[in-house]
Amino acid sequence: MNFDYNTTRNELILAEYGRNVQNMVKYICELEDREERNKYAQAVIDLMGFLNPHLRDVADFKHKLWDHLHIISGYKIDVDSPYPKPTPEAALVKPKHIGYPQQKIRYKHYGKTVEVLIERAKSIEEPERKASMVQGIANFMKMAYVTWNKDNVADETILKNLTELSGGQLQLEENVNLNKVEFKPVINRPANNRGRNNNNGKGRQNNNNRQQRNNNPKQRH
Repeated sequence: MNFDYNTTRNELILAEYGRNVQNMVKYICELEDREERNKYAQAVIDLMGFLNPHLRDVADFKHKLWDHLHIISGYKIDVDSPYPKPTPEAALVKPKHIGYPQQKIRYKHYGKTVEVLIERAKSIEEPERKASMVQGIANFMKMAYVTWNKDNVADETILKNLTELSGGQLQLEENVNLNKVEFKPVINRPANNRGRNNNNGKGRQNNNNRQQRNNNPKQRH
C-alpha cells in the first residue's frame, strides 16, 4: 500500500490556505476557457476569504486575496483580476526599516502619553480649564501607577511626580483627593472548598434532624 506523505507532496506556497486551495488554483491554470477560469477564480477568492476571516480587518483585503491567488499559482494564472497583477520582483522588495523611537520616558508606568498631556496642559492659559485638565492627568497617573505596579499609591506620590514631570509648572493642592483606585490581589480559593462547605452544611442539617427526633417522644418509639 502506498501512503501519501507531506514530504512527497509539492511544497505549500501559502500554508494558511491549505493544500486543497493550492490544488484548485493549479486546476484553474490548466483550464483552456478563459471565462471558465474567471468563474472558478472568483469562487476560490470567496473560499480564501472564508478560510481567513481576519483578512477582513486588513485594508483592501480583496486586493490582498487576489495577490495571494497569483502567488499560489506561481504568477502563472491568467484571469481577469480587478487589481493589477503582482510580480515576483515586487515580493522580493523589503519594506524600509521603521526604527525604534529614541524618546526617553522618565516614568515608564505613566507612559509617553502622560508627558504629552502635561506639555499641552502647560500651554493652556484659561485657569479653570487648566486646573480641570491637570486634575484629569493626575487621576490618570494614579490609575496607571496602580495598574502597572500592582500596588496602592498615596496621592502625595502622584502629585510629587506630576510636579517633577511638569518642571514645577503644574501643581495641585496637597489636600486634593484623586479618584479612588485600589489594587485588589486575586485570591485563588482551593477548588475543594466548595465541596467541604457543602459537606459541613449537610452535617449541620443531619445534627439538627437528630436533635428534633430526640426532642419528640413519638419519633423515638
